[in-house]
Amino acid sequence: MQLNIHPQIVSALKNNEPVVALESTIISHGMPYPANLQVANEIEAEVLTGGAVPATIAILNGQVHIGLSAEELNEFGQSKDVRKCSRRDLPFVISQRQNGATTVAATMIFAEMAGIRLFATGGIGGVHRGAENTMDVSADLFEFAQTSVAVVSAGAKAILDLPKTMEYLETLGVPVVGLRTDHFPAFYSRSSEMKVPMRLNTEEEIAAFMKAKWDLGLKGGVLIANPIPMEHEILNHEIEPHIQSAIEEASENGIAGKDLTPFLLRKLHELTQGRSQSANRALVLHNARIAAHIARAFAAL
Repeated sequence: MQLNIHPQIVSALKNNEPVVALESTIISHGMPYPANLQVANEIEAEVLTGGAVPATIAILNGQVHIGLSAEELNEFGQSKDVRKCSRRDLPFVISQRQNGATTVAATMIFAEMAGIRLFATGGIGGVHRGAENTMDVSADLFEFAQTSVAVVSAGAKAILDLPKTMEYLETLGVPVVGLRTDHFPAFYSRSSEMKVPMRLNTEEEIAAFMKAKWDLGLKGGVLIANPIPMEHEILNHEIEPHIQSAIEEASENGIAGKDLTPFLLRKLHELTQGRSQSANRALVLHNARIAAHIARAFAAL
């Protein structure tokens, strides 16, 4: 399959310059226009400030785009008929020439196809609370087991079952590396009760870790756990009652599957009077900057 790779990204990859992949679900399903476009531009700007080239990935009319022009980004941000795409959705959206927003899993797939090794996101999907009954486990976890892209994330989304998510990642053999932290971040909160299995203190050490993993022929991704900046943190005891309330409302209304996470995030925005969305924005921007630094260090190797 042919990828539509932006000329700037083609040049960067050819010359071994750092590139950071970015997802498009945050644009189509994160917030309304024009706020979504503003945040998308801010994330790309953070990558540039960090010394790397941003590559926002999306599907436009069935064509996979690695990097969007300003016009394409604006058009995508205003589109109403965008399908949220994980691995299973890609053949349908492409064959039907639809617009698609890439989740963590889909972004990893296309980043690897394009030769991009770093990807910045907010928080990955994982094992949902109550999964022992619903079997609701995000495809993101399985993608980490087979797709060789390193992902900078503020842990997994706090609405999930974090202990089970960590256990699943361990079962799949996915390395979880804390960047300057001993504890697994809980998205809005800088730490949870769980410790990360390994800690590294510099972006250069992370880059060397990535190189060592793939030089060994070990396929699969790396989850780089990067805590939210302290000034934007919402402590666990503050956010947890709101999460429980949102989950209960979703259950009462029969909301599940791919509709569950967007509903819970919207509900948290309402319950926290916008504080959760501000924290989300801050951690995504922070992850983008850190990913750029790691991409520079990796390119130097």
